[in-house]
Amino acid sequence: MRFFSRKLIKPEDLNPGNTLFGGSLLRWIDEEAAIFAICQLNTDKVVTKFISEINFINTARKGDIIEMGMEVVSFGRTSLTLRCVVRNKFNKNLIITIDKIVFVHIDENGRPKPHGVTQITKPEPEAAGTI
Repeated sequence: MRFFSRKLIKPEDLNPGNTLFGGSLLRWIDEEAAIFAICQLNTDKVVTKFISEINFINTARKGDIIEMGMEVVSFGRTSLTLRCVVRNKFNKNLIITIDKIVFVHIDENGRPKPHGVTQITKPEPEAAGTI
């Protein structure tokens, strides 16, 4: 599991109970998963098809920093299935787990299209001294 993205929990991210609003977290996860899928399939022609059971384990509060991790579960002919974990950056407490987020590669008409990818694309290391 690689953790690529972090978020600072701000007052506008909170629900009436002063904890992280689940809807905000799910929006961030969908965006992060889409970026991950786009990088894996090397195309921006992907759509979210399915998100499995969402397991809320702990919450986050204002000022917490959370990080989102993604990993490939499997490649289908037209799809890519990911797994997601969100945790507190500092104490590593799990906040949410999602076992399956499925993206489908689509053609210009929005129909599933084979993507031809069968293995994980490793992120390239950043060159020293670059931004």
